[in-house]
Amino acid sequence: MINKNNNNLNALRILGVSAINKANSGHPGIVLGAAPVVYTLFNKIMKHNPKNPKWFDRDRFVLSAGHGSALLYSALHLAGYNLSMDEIKNFRQWNSKTPGHPESHLTEGVDVTTGPLGQGVAMGVGLAIAESHTASVYNQSGINLVDHHTFVLCGDGDLQEGVAQESISLAGRLKLNKLILIHDSNDIQLDDKVEKAQSENMHERFKAAQWNTLKVTDGEDLVAIEKAINDAKLSEKPTYIEVKTIIGIGASKQGTSAVHGAPIGADIETVKNVFEWKYNDFEIPTEVYAHWNENISKNLSIEEKWNQELDKLKDVNPELWKQFTDAINKEINFDFEALKGKTPEKAEATRVSSGNIWDSINAQVKFLIGGSADLVSSTRIKGADGQFDVDNRSGRNILYGVREFAMGAINNGIHQHGGLIPFSSGFFVFSDYMKPAMRLSSIMNTQQLFIFTHDSVAVGEDGPTHQPIEQLAMIRSIPNHITFRPADYAETLASYKIALQDLKNCPSTLVLTRQDLTQLPHNDVYEEVKKGAYVMLDQPNATVTLIATGSEVGLAMETANKLKEDGIIAKVVSMPSTNLFDQQEQSYKDKVIDKSTLRVSIEMGTTYGWSKYTGDDGLNIGIDIFGASAPANTVISEYGFTSEQIFNKIKKVIK
Repeated sequence: MINKNNNNLNALRILGVSAINKANSGHPGIVLGAAPVVYTLFNKIMKHNPKNPKWFDRDRFVLSAGHGSALLYSALHLAGYNLSMDEIKNFRQWNSKTPGHPESHLTEGVDVTTGPLGQGVAMGVGLAIAESHTASVYNQSGINLVDHHTFVLCGDGDLQEGVAQESISLAGRLKLNKLILIHDSNDIQLDDKVEKAQSENMHERFKAAQWNTLKVTDGEDLVAIEKAINDAKLSEKPTYIEVKTIIGIGASKQGTSAVHGAPIGADIETVKNVFEWKYNDFEIPTEVYAHWNENISKNLSIEEKWNQELDKLKDVNPELWKQFTDAINKEINFDFEALKGKTPEKAEATRVSSGNIWDSINAQVKFLIGGSADLVSSTRIKGADGQFDVDNRSGRNILYGVREFAMGAINNGIHQHGGLIPFSSGFFVFSDYMKPAMRLSSIMNTQQLFIFTHDSVAVGEDGPTHQPIEQLAMIRSIPNHITFRPADYAETLASYKIALQDLKNCPSTLVLTRQDLTQLPHNDVYEEVKKGAYVMLDQPNATVTLIATGSEVGLAMETANKLKEDGIIAKVVSMPSTNLFDQQEQSYKDKVIDKSTLRVSIEMGTTYGWSKYTGDDGLNIGIDIFGASAPANTVISEYGFTSEQIFNKIKKVIK
């Protein structure tokens, strides 16, 4: 069937395609084909309030197939969100609120930023985890504060991505029954038919992952779509709904890849004729707006009742109410002074320091949630209150299994839900698996923690596959992302304080050692670490400045002593965060790193990027080849990271 003369639905189609035509860029196929799904969600299913798009108990919608952004923007405009017709006309243009792929920080009503396929599926899982957890925590004493669904619209490409399959597996294990994944199943992808790239039965695959599955055979059947979604709400499992659509329906090239990612131009007139649309581009009848706005008053009433529930919580359990409001506002408080007093006297790996600090913070801050990729025993990072599971939704430790791709993306979804600060942990070398999610987290301005251990060739026997070399440069290069590589307990504690209390609009990465490190001669370095770098050892008339991070700061101190014995005066700079240091005033930078001295960087990783601090005449001591399998001390020595070896390298330059 074709929905002719249904202006309420077809306004969505024509508006989206008109925007694509005007921009001469976009993806009309999904706009035309998946419009009935989006229409049904916004008008018949979802609990949402365009006048308060951040209402906590709204249903969440994820357009995982982010290339269909014109469809989402058209729906937001028609539904009454703060997205004007001028913004629709400005689709994909500079400084618009309608970028090529949805960006949550730019556009009201966009819950997550999508574009890289599969990431939205994983973020949908994260949103559902967050709903389930917060419901368990706050729905007490007859108060129903959290009760909503997460709807994800995805395409064939999404489901071919590994990150989606990892996330689907975990969602089934956790029985996230308020997660509904709707598949825009049109049998076409950009290069050819879907059958040319995959052959598995999706329903059997989802069933094997412990999902409920449903199918709508006609993507134009609004009644069937609505029924399937309502049936999905009754399931005790997450639900996969396959909706058979025709890509680019109504266009001359419908059902082919030609209509996927190129404007249809004059063929829009064919589409208008097929759907009996009698209006100009960007012209919407007032009765269509009226129809789309019918739900506003109903949802306003629902939100008013929700506000009453929140007030009730304040009366019944003021402590829990404060926890909720603190969580929403990211008010993170813990006893920093007490943790300062727990500085170990003996050498200790920063992963151990981190684990001890984290356990204390986690016990005090009740809205931290996350976990590890099957590496808690190694990273020492886990959540409190038990394992998040079917029988313990209030648990804050998520067993992600060996699913780094999913872990990072799921945590993005948890953050975007609101009311929780997510964290993840793993071996630093496997940050490669998490890079797409880390990048998206930075684009979305999320506050979350990526905590990595085993940070260098000091991993030892596991060899080059497990020894990070280029990863520090990679993570440091991500815009709006702060990386810390602390040198001891005090710097680790300061890094956590900054990440949790100061950096509200960007993610933080902590990079920690496996090997023990000597505690350096300081206690509280919060203000110093906050500036990214500071002088650890200051000596008058220094001719050399040693700049080091993490485990190499202690090594730099040893080297400075050797140099002094030889009559060479060196000062030592600890640089736990190049990103924070780069943000400082030039006067501070010049005070910390004296350009009149020989500047030497010391870090057991790539030297790439260090000339920024050492200059053209500086000395960068690092590792620009892959590591090797041997005991850690052997590897460290073979790669030249003893004080004697560094001393000799500096002497050669000075002479």
